[in-house]
Amino acid sequence: MKDDCIFCKLANGIIPTNAIYEDDEFKVILDAGPATRGHALILPKEHYANLYELPEETAAHAMVLAKKMAAHMTEKLHAEGFNIVQNNGELAGQTVFHFHMHLIPRYTDDAQKIGWKPGSPSAEELKGLAELLKK
Repeated sequence: MKDDCIFCKLANGIIPTNAIYEDDEFKVILDAGPATRGHALILPKEHYANLYELPEETAAHAMVLAKKMAAHMTEKLHAEGFNIVQNNGELAGQTVFHFHMHLIPRYTDDAQKIGWKPGSPSAEELKGLAELLKK
C-alpha cells in the first residue's frame, strides 16, 4: 500500500466506500462520480501505478473479476450493454495513478460516449505495423 494514494486507502478500508465486492486481492466500489447508474471501480489492494506494473496473475484475476461483476451487474441493473475501461497514462485518460478498471453499465438513453474516430491507414501501413509489432 502506498500512503499517499487515495485508491490504496479506498481499497484497504481506510476511507469508507460503497463496496459491492471484496476478496483478499481486490475491492469493487461504486464510483463517486459515476458515468452511469452502477458505475463501479475494481481496485487492487496492493499499489500498482498502471497495467505495466501489474503482475500477470493479478491482471488475470482482475479480468476474471471484471467478467463476473459485469454479468452480475447487468442482471441486477437490467443494463443493455457494458463497458469495461482501463486507462494507462495521463494522455490515455488516467487521472489516478493506481491501476483500476471501470465497470460501466450502459442504458439506452444514458448519453455517454466511449469511443474513437476510426482512422484509415493504407494496406501497406497496416502490413508494416503488423511486422513491427509481431512477437
